[in-house]
Amino acid sequence: MVHVPMLSADPEAFYSELRAQLEALVGDERDAIANLANAAALIWHTAPELNWAGFYLRRRENELVLGPFQGKPACVRISVGKGVCGTAVARGASVLVEDVHAFPGHIACDGASRSELVVPIRHAGRVIGVLDLDSPRIGRFTEADRMGFEGLVRILEQTGLDSVW
Repeated sequence: MVHVPMLSADPEAFYSELRAQLEALVGDERDAIANLANAAALIWHTAPELNWAGFYLRRRENELVLGPFQGKPACVRISVGKGVCGTAVARGASVLVEDVHAFPGHIACDGASRSELVVPIRHAGRVIGVLDLDSPRIGRFTEADRMGFEGLVRILEQTGLDSVW
C-alpha cells in the first residue's frame, strides 16, 4: 500500500516525500505507461489545487499525443511549439505560467485552467514528452513546485522509458 504524503508547509519536505512515494510506486517496474499512469495518479491525489495532471508523449517529431492522466478529457494532439506543452518541448525546458490567459497561443483544453506547469521528459538525449499540470487558480505554481516536479520527472526518466521509444 502506498502512503500518500500530506501537504507540508515546507515544499522541500513535501517533494522529498513525494519522490520517495514515486520511487516506491515505480520500484522495479520497467513499463513506461504503467509508471506514467501511477505517477499521474499520485500527483493528482497529492498535490493541491489541480484540475489536470498527466503526460503528453512525443509520438512523432513535431507532435505530442495524450498519455496517462487524471482529470477531465483533454486535447489529444499538440504540435511542438504550440501552447505551453509544445513550447516546453521546443525550449527543452520547464515552462511555468502564472496566468494561461496571458500566454500567447495557450491551448484551452479545460476552460477552468488558469495556471500551468509543464516539465519536459528526456530519454536518450531528446525530449520525448512532458508532465503537464493545470490549476484553476492563477499563480498556483511556484519555483519550488517547478524544482519539485522536475525531481519527480528525473525518477521517471530512470525507469523503462525505452519500452515506449
